[in-house]
Amino acid sequence: MTKINIRNIFRIASSFALLLFQGYLVFVRPLPPIKQLPIHLALALMIAIANHPIYSRPKDVTKISWKDFLCIIDIVIILSLCLMIWYYVTQYDFLIRRIQYLDPQRSLDYLMLGIVLFSVLESIRRIMGYNLLIFIVFFIVYAVFGKYFPSVISHRGLNLKRFTDLITMGTEGIFGTPLNASVSFLYYFIIFGTFFAAGGGGQMLVDLGMKLGRKDASGPAKASIFSSALFGMISGSAVANVTTTGVMTIPLMKRTGYKPEQAGAIEAVASTGGQITPPIMAATAFIMAEMIGIPYSRIALSAIIPAFSYYLSLYLLVDFISRKGEFGKEAIMPKIPPILPRLYLQLPIILLVVIIFRGRSLQTCAVYAIFTFFIVNFLRRVISKGTQGMSLKEIFNCLLDGSKQVSHVAIPTAACGIIIGVVIMSGLASKFSVLISNIGGGNLLLALFFTMLGCMVLGMALPTVAAYLTAYILFIPVLTRIGVPTLPANMFIFYFGVISQITPPVCLAAFAAAGIAEAKPWLTGWTAFKYASVAFLVPYVFVEKPELLLMGSPMQTIFSSLILIFGIFILASGIAGYLFKPINSKILRILLFIIAFCIIFPENISTYIGLILGCSSIIIALIIQKRAVATAKA
Repeated sequence: MTKINIRNIFRIASSFALLLFQGYLVFVRPLPPIKQLPIHLALALMIAIANHPIYSRPKDVTKISWKDFLCIIDIVIILSLCLMIWYYVTQYDFLIRRIQYLDPQRSLDYLMLGIVLFSVLESIRRIMGYNLLIFIVFFIVYAVFGKYFPSVISHRGLNLKRFTDLITMGTEGIFGTPLNASVSFLYYFIIFGTFFAAGGGGQMLVDLGMKLGRKDASGPAKASIFSSALFGMISGSAVANVTTTGVMTIPLMKRTGYKPEQAGAIEAVASTGGQITPPIMAATAFIMAEMIGIPYSRIALSAIIPAFSYYLSLYLLVDFISRKGEFGKEAIMPKIPPILPRLYLQLPIILLVVIIFRGRSLQTCAVYAIFTFFIVNFLRRVISKGTQGMSLKEIFNCLLDGSKQVSHVAIPTAACGIIIGVVIMSGLASKFSVLISNIGGGNLLLALFFTMLGCMVLGMALPTVAAYLTAYILFIPVLTRIGVPTLPANMFIFYFGVISQITPPVCLAAFAAAGIAEAKPWLTGWTAFKYASVAFLVPYVFVEKPELLLMGSPMQTIFSSLILIFGIFILASGIAGYLFKPINSKILRILLFIIAFCIIFPENISTYIGLILGCSSIIIALIIQKRAVATAKA
C-alpha cells in the first residue's frame, strides 16, 4: 500500500472520528470542557496533518529521496496527539482537583505542554503560513521574557510552571472560550455550510444574484453584488467568495466595458461584504456571540442597516458609473436555469434562520438544518430517480471537505487562546488600554482611530477569526473604558477586521479578484479601497449612533438611517463622478466627497452643514440638467 493511500485512509478515519465525537456530544451527552476541548482539538490537528503533510512527493517523481522520510515527523505528531487524548481523558480528576498556579506539576504535564504547543504551531504553519505563526511565537516570547520588554508593556514574566498552568492545564489558554465555540457549534455550522453549498443551494443563490442583474451596462456588476452578498453569507470567506462568483461576473463586466481593475475591485468589495451580511454571517460573528454572551440573533439583527448601507453604496456606485455612458455596451448575461423550481433547496437555510430567531441554541439550529438538508436531498434523489441531488460518494467527499474546513477554524481559534491567555496574565490589555487612552487624551474619535488602525493591521496579517479574537482582547478594554457599549465596540473591531481584506497593502480579496480579472493587483486594491469608502465611515457612525444597530427607538433608527442613506448617495456620486449628469471636474467630485463625509460623520454640526450643502448640490444639478435638456430640445 502506498504512502498516499495510507494518508488518505487516515484522513478519512480522523474525519469520521471527529464526526462521531461531535455526534456523541449532541445525541448522547456533552463532556466537561477539559475533556471535550482537547479531544476536539486533537482530532482537528490530525485532520490538518493528514490534509497538509510535511512533504508530498509529486506524481511524476518515482525516485525515492530523503524528503520521503520526513513523513516520520507526521507519524510522530499523530502518535503524540493520541497520547494527548489519553492524557486529558485519564487525567481529568487530577486536572479538576488541583489548585491552578499553586499545586506542583509532573513531567507528564510538561511533556503535554510541548506536544500541544508544537502540534498547534506546526499546523498553523502548514495551514495559515508564517504570519499567524510569528504572531503567536511573539506572544509566547513575551510571556516568558516579559521583564526584558519596554517598561510600558513589561511584566515579570512567566516561569515554566505558570506558563504550563496557563496554556494547557486549564480553560484560560488554548482550551478557552474561542475553542469552545468551535466544538459547541462552529463544527455543525461549517458542516452544514459545506453540504448546503455543494448540494445546489449555494449555486442557486449565485444564479439568483445573476438573475437580479439588469441587462444594461451595469447588469454584470449588479449581478456580482447580489450573488456575492447571497453566497458570501454561506461561504464566510472573502477570497472563497471571489473565486466562486468572480469567475462568472468578472469576465462579464470586462466584456461590457469595465476596466479590469474596476471589475476586480467591484467583485472584491461585493465578496468581502458577505461576511457582514445577515442572517448568516461569517464564523467570526458566531464567535462574537460566544465572547460577549448575547444571542446570535441579536448580532444578526444589529448588522442589517450597516450591511444594507455597504451594499447600497456599491450598488449606487456601479449604477452611476454605467449612467455616465462610458461603456455603451449592453450586457450579455448568461442563460440561468429557472429559479422557481429550485426554491425548495433553500428550505434548510430558511429553517435555520427561523429557529435561530426563535431563540434555540446555535448547536440545535445547525443540527436541525443538517437533517433538513438530508431530507431535502433524499426526496430530490427519489423524485428525480437519482439524476439530481448528492450521491453517497458526493456526501462522503463533502464531509471530508467540511472536516478540513473545521480544522482550519478550530486550530487558529485554539492558537488565539494562547494570545488571549498571555495578554490577560501579563496585564497587557489594561496597559494597552491606558496607553491609548493617554495618547488620545480620553478622546473617543482618537481611540476609535487607533483601534481601526490596529484592527486593519491584524486583519491584513491574520485570518478574520484570529484578527477579531486578538483585537477583542487588545482593543475592547480600550473602547469600553471610554464608554462605548459592548455590542457597538465589538461590531467596530469586527467590521475593520473584515474590510482589511480590501485594504492595501495586503488586500487578499482584491489580489484574488485581480488574478481573475488579469488586472494589476496594486491598482485593483486601491480601486477596491475607494469603492468601499462607506465601509470606513459607517462603523464610526454606529458607535456614536447605536440606533443604527437597532439599539434605540424606531424613530431614532429611521431618522439616522435616512441621513446615512442620503450621505451614501452623495458619496457614490462623488466617487463615480455622476449627479444626474456626468461630473468631469475633479474639484467638484472632491467637494461631493467632503459633503458626504460631513453628512455621514456622527457629529451634529457637520451633519447639518453637510445636509444643507448636499441638498443644494442636488438642486443645482437638477437645474443644470433641466437647462441642458431644454437647450437640446431647442
